[in-house]
This record gives sequence, C-alpha cells and structure tokens, in this order.
Amino acid sequence: MDAEELLQKYAAGERSFRSVNLRGVDLEGADLSEIDLTGANLAGADLNDANLSKADLDRTNLTRASLINANLSELVNGSNLNLTGADLSGANLSKANLYKANFSNANLDNANLSKANLDSVNFSNANLDNANLSKANLDSVNFRKASLQGTNLEKTDLQTTDLMKANLNGANLKRADLTGVNIYGATFKNADLTGAIMPDGEVYQTSTDLEFGKPETPLTKEPKEINIMTRKVIRTDKAPAPVGPYNQAILASGQMLFVAGQIAIDPRLGDVVYTEDVVKQTEQVMRNIEAILTEAGATFADVVKTGVFLADMNDFAAVNAVYAKYFSEDTAPARACVEVSRLPKNVLVEIDCIAVIAS
Repeated sequence: MDAEELLQKYAAGERSFRSVNLRGVDLEGADLSEIDLTGANLAGADLNDANLSKADLDRTNLTRASLINANLSELVNGSNLNLTGADLSGANLSKANLYKANFSNANLDNANLSKANLDSVNFSNANLDNANLSKANLDSVNFRKASLQGTNLEKTDLQTTDLMKANLNGANLKRADLTGVNIYGATFKNADLTGAIMPDGEVYQTSTDLEFGKPETPLTKEPKEINIMTRKVIRTDKAPAPVGPYNQAILASGQMLFVAGQIAIDPRLGDVVYTEDVVKQTEQVMRNIEAILTEAGATFADVVKTGVFLADMNDFAAVNAVYAKYFSEDTAPARACVEVSRLPKNVLVEIDCIAVIAS
C-alpha cells in the first residue's frame, strides 16, 4: 500500500490498517488520528508534523522514521512500538500508552512525554535533552547511556529505573525519588536536585538548608560533585548460583577502600590468638576488619568483594558460619575462597576485602 491509497481509504472512513506495509512512505502533515496501525511496517517513513493522536500502534515498526513535531498524544496502545533510531524531536507523546516501547538511539529532543505510560520502555542511548517527563509512569525504564540534559523529571518516581552512565546535566530533578536507583557512571552537573531523595535514601540538600515555609530556590551555582555510593547485586542464571553468603558480583560506585588481609592478631597483644581454633580466629579477623572499616567511615554493608584464604579447606564450613553473621546472602559481597600452602605466622585463616563508600 502506498501513501495515496492509505489517505484515500482513511478519508472514506476506514481506520483499520493492521499489518500493512508502508515502509518509507511520505505522510508528512497527514491527519491520521485514531488510526489502527497494529503490526504495520512504517520503517523509514516521513511522518513529520503528522497527527497520530489516539492511534493504535501496538507492535508497529517505526524504526528510523521521522516524526519531527508529530502528534502522538493519548495513544490508546503503543505497546512494543519500535521507534529505534527514530527522530521524534519536538513530538507530543503526552498521555500516550507506550508500555515496553523501544526508543533506543532515538532522538526525543524537546519531546513532550508528560503523563505518558512509559512502563518498561527502553531509552538506552536515546537523546531526551530538554524533554518533559513530568508525571510520567517511569516504572522499570531503561535510561542507560541516555542523554537527559535539561530534561524535566520533577517529582518523578525513578526508583526502578536504570540511569547507568546517563547524562543528567542541567536536568530538573526537584523532589524526584531516586531511592535505590543505579546511577553508576551517571553525571549530574548543574542538575537541580532540590528535595530529591537520593539512591542512599537521604534527601539531597543544597549548600543552604531548606526551611519549611520558605519558597524553593533553584540552584544558582554549580553544585558540588555528586559521588554517591551505589550498590547493585548482579545475578544471572548463566553462571553458577552462589552456594553461601556471597553474590556473583556487585556493581558499585564511590570511593574505594582496599583493606589488607587480616589475620587473627589481637591488637591489644600484638600477637596471634587462638592458634588452633579456626572459629575464634575467624571472629578475631572479622573484628579487625570491622575496626578498619569503621575508621574509614564504612561498614560491612559497604563491602563489595572479599577474599578468604584457608590453610585447610576442611575448615571452610566453620569459617563460613562465622562469616555469615556479618553478611546476609541477599546483599553479601562477591567472594573468592582458596586453600593456600601456608599463611603468615601459620594462622588458619586470612581475609581481605574491598569496600566502596560515599564521598
């Protein structure tokens, strides 16, 4: 079907064009409101300034299509809509239902996505500079490596989004909720984070504390560098599952603390204690590690990697029982455990660790 045939049938009152092939057609400025293009192929089509409001675009292919300033507001169904590499600069997608749509590598500069349903949408590597996402549903959205410079995210719930390596310079994040969000490698230069809940659960404050009843003041100066410790457990069924209080991997950002291998030396005595009791030696080792973490302003919750060295692997169960008191299996750090021929001062166990703490 070509553009002329489509427009003639649409003018005659037909609205259902399911699974039609309209690849590369020129529909610039066309009024196609309430059209049903379920499963249709419009890859590379020209839809600049077109009106697709209240359309049904379920599983529609719009890869590399041009939709500059197009109206896609209130889409009744945009589930699994494919807009990979499409140009939607200035487009209106307000109140659109875009569940699981794919916008990877798309250009949405100055696009309006306010109040849109963006549940599980993929915006990886997309350009959303100066876009409006206020009051949008952002549940499980992927913003990895996306550009969100100057984007309006005020009061948005970002708790389940992925902002890894995203560019949020100059973005409006006032009162946004970023609790637990993965912001590893993300940048926030000149972003307005007034009243935002940060990944560590703390409310972000500017250099001047906010007082109740006073008007909110946007940032007028470049804020201090934001380097918050984030910690994400990595799990995959394509690698062996953990068989103890550890995880396959931990993704973390922040200041790194490298704790040297600790053995069962009591600092009060300056000598090894419990020379033949691996349980008590392990307890002393963990106390030593805890003291070092505390001095650095960290806790066991900040540890992302440990190394356990045993003189005899038959002691593993006993050492593991003590170790498990300090790390729950759900959030435990990655770990390596090996048997060695000999340890310093002939101790039975040595443990080192790496922690990542907020700066």
